[in-house]
Amino acid sequence: MNKFVGFTCSICGRDFGPDEAQYTCPYDSGNLSVILDYPHIRQKYHVEDLTSRLDPSLWRYLPLLPVRDPDGGGTPLKSAGWTPVFTPHRLAEGLGLRQLWIKDEGRNPTASFKDRASAVVVARAQEIRARVVVTASTGNAGAALAGMAAAIDQPAVIFAPKTAPPAKVAQLLIYGAQVLLVEGNYDQAFDLTIEAAKEFGWYCRNTGYNPFTAEGKKTAAFEIWETVLLPLGSIDRMPAVFVSVGDGNIISGIHKGFKDLYELGWLERMPRLFGIQSEKSAAVANAFFGKTETITPVSATTIADSISVDLPRDGLRAVRAATQTGGAYLTVPDSDIIKAIGDLGKAGIFAEPAGAAGYAGVAKALEQGLINPDDPVIVLNTGNGLKDIRSAMQAAGEARVIEPSLAAVKKALNL
Repeated sequence: MNKFVGFTCSICGRDFGPDEAQYTCPYDSGNLSVILDYPHIRQKYHVEDLTSRLDPSLWRYLPLLPVRDPDGGGTPLKSAGWTPVFTPHRLAEGLGLRQLWIKDEGRNPTASFKDRASAVVVARAQEIRARVVVTASTGNAGAALAGMAAAIDQPAVIFAPKTAPPAKVAQLLIYGAQVLLVEGNYDQAFDLTIEAAKEFGWYCRNTGYNPFTAEGKKTAAFEIWETVLLPLGSIDRMPAVFVSVGDGNIISGIHKGFKDLYELGWLERMPRLFGIQSEKSAAVANAFFGKTETITPVSATTIADSISVDLPRDGLRAVRAATQTGGAYLTVPDSDIIKAIGDLGKAGIFAEPAGAAGYAGVAKALEQGLINPDDPVIVLNTGNGLKDIRSAMQAAGEARVIEPSLAAVKKALNL
């Protein structure tokens, strides 16, 4: 059965066959969403066919993915996804919430949410026999592509801003990708990547450009459904999912995942999606506040490099993720993001700034009455704190230096 039957444009609504488009709409450059053959999937599979699978990765949802099972068994390519969900009671009590879950995407093979998209894109690259896969990235997407590509010996080229954190650049290099640091920002690297892909015939993974990225990211919605929503059963309170937003592709991918489940009749009602942006990179939030789907570029300066984007490439669908689910957008100062890193750390969860931004938004949503203490709340930590040690040190402070004596220990610890 061919599950993947084509694309639909997010702007004009035109449908295209699988071979009639590749990246964006040929008429208006709108983002394309993958169309699955829902009637055939519904006929062939039931909920238990997925939940009974033993595969602890995103590939347990292969019946709902537009790619074939890729080569790469026993490699990191086949271990992306199925990240743990924690219930940190101390954090919940501190916020005044009855139910709180943190889904830790930092446990992915290259330590970020972006492994989901890269795993599916690399599988697609196999199918179309792409010679080289290329992407623009502030670090995480590039590391994810480099790692997934290395797992199956797929050549990869990464364009990253020169300002990307050194730890992320190190990942790109250690996986063996060809890395080019651009004297400019992410948006300039993005445009250069598209030019290079057209010139050299490479397959472009760019977020908010390649429709298969959202198909990888939607698997987080499937996991939230299976591990949180199904056990909750029928509830009066609609769950709220908090996601940090940069280019918009993660929240739009999660929205796509829930829409797939709803279309199949496996999800009773959609969770509310809350997009959290830094005040210093808030193009999508600004559109939401202005009640428009037109995204106006900003000059992004946030410390959260993974969500520092001037012009979000998937902004329209990111706005819809909130408006169509009864959710909202919130902006938080960078100081709140740094504080959230420390708060999550005290619960044993190490988040980079972008990963902590989602958690920073929960307190603000409570303050504004957008959620209630009885609402089930799920927060995504989208990346591991080791990605950005400089920000982690801002949150944690410096370690004390003492003389090697018990007297010094007693003095330092007030014993």
